[in-house]
Amino acid sequence: MTRDIPRILLAGDRSSSGKTTIVAGLLSALRNKDLNVQSYKVALDYIDPSYHTWITGRWCRNLDGHLMPERIVREVYDHAAKGADIAVIEGVRGLYEGYEGDRGSTAQIAKMLKAPTILVVDARSITRSAAALVKGYMDFDPSVDIRGVILNKIGGERHAQKTISAIRDHVGVEVVGVIPREEEMHLSMRHLGLVPMVEGARRHEGFMERLDRIRNVVEEGLDIDRIREIASEAEPLEAPEPDLYRPTREGEGIRVGVAIDEAFNFYYRDNIELIELTGAEVVPTSPIHDSSLPEIDGLYIGGGYPELYAEELSNNDGMIDSIRAAQERGMPIFGECGGLMYLSREIEYDGKSHPMVGLVPGRSRMGGRRIVSYTEGVFSRENPLGPVGTSFLGHEFHHSEMIMEEDVEYAIRLQRGTGIEKGFDGVINGNMLASYAHFHAASYREFPRHFIKIAKDEKGVLSEK
Repeated sequence: MTRDIPRILLAGDRSSSGKTTIVAGLLSALRNKDLNVQSYKVALDYIDPSYHTWITGRWCRNLDGHLMPERIVREVYDHAAKGADIAVIEGVRGLYEGYEGDRGSTAQIAKMLKAPTILVVDARSITRSAAALVKGYMDFDPSVDIRGVILNKIGGERHAQKTISAIRDHVGVEVVGVIPREEEMHLSMRHLGLVPMVEGARRHEGFMERLDRIRNVVEEGLDIDRIREIASEAEPLEAPEPDLYRPTREGEGIRVGVAIDEAFNFYYRDNIELIELTGAEVVPTSPIHDSSLPEIDGLYIGGGYPELYAEELSNNDGMIDSIRAAQERGMPIFGECGGLMYLSREIEYDGKSHPMVGLVPGRSRMGGRRIVSYTEGVFSRENPLGPVGTSFLGHEFHHSEMIMEEDVEYAIRLQRGTGIEKGFDGVINGNMLASYAHFHAASYREFPRHFIKIAKDEKGVLSEK
């Protein structure tokens, strides 16, 4: 069997090329043609995929060549693409930026998936230099199939024509789109990047209208039909043997609560789906809006921006008391970055301190630097995510820091990464683990298996009592 769904990858010449906004507009334009569009994001970003998912109505998937072997990258791609008419992959940073050499780069994913690539170029204030830049990108690694260029931040018709002519005459690759330099082509930003989709849609006036405007600009500026033709010329891929997405029965009868609201919405779809594939039921809950936890056997509190909703979280005494009681009963709880902050004693933000759950003996505050890094670590203590000695690859992505107020027990020793302090991460308190480290279930296969096992064991203990 082969997967012959048309596919295209959009890569940037640098981080600020504007590819995220253009991809959002392209996805919307393709949906406007009544196509089922499956999107992907290279590397481990959460926020861009939230836009993709909202626009397409299909879960965006992350593809990371550092954390995932090629067979898993292909399986994630293939699994998500079922039923789609076209696949669109958004790159990360510049095309060739990676963890180490090619590893972890957009170029690596382009080659793994044999994806025709469109290069988004920030052409502000350059014309012939744009041709030199494009030629350099094409010559740097000829095995990356660069089939077209989108010129972004163009100042006017004369600027566009001079740049197009230079690329045509000196490089020979076609320009498939020109996007003008407009303020409306920017999405709202904050200290960790774009505003998450769920927050923008609910809390930012004019947000949805801006997305509509972006689609209109992209529809006018891109040759959508030509991009679809290039996508249709992608070489067919062999369908991989199922490995990651195999149903089991080990989680039957287990209900896993997942915190999801404006404060907590950084989750990889694969993490949630692999919980479901164990037979466990995923139960959404909101630390902002719900008065207590539902009937669950385990709790997963992911990342997000709890500092922005610290007052609402702090004032929800019923939920805080409910989480404390669940931890006291032995329920496995995993707090991931934003979840770590919420499980701490307090969050300091904008000059105010807000009491939180208090299961982590420290407080979080917004730090002076932004931490974005892959992590490598090993579990030094048994915990809800894995047994002692288990190693993992993950990442951390935060602007806060933890100020620990007493000695604590850590479950993670990092070989790479910042963690909470001095190379340690993962505060453990009974069956609770709270860490800055983020885990992706396609990379770290013990999650959710070990978490489900602990939940099942504890449920059995409680039933015996």
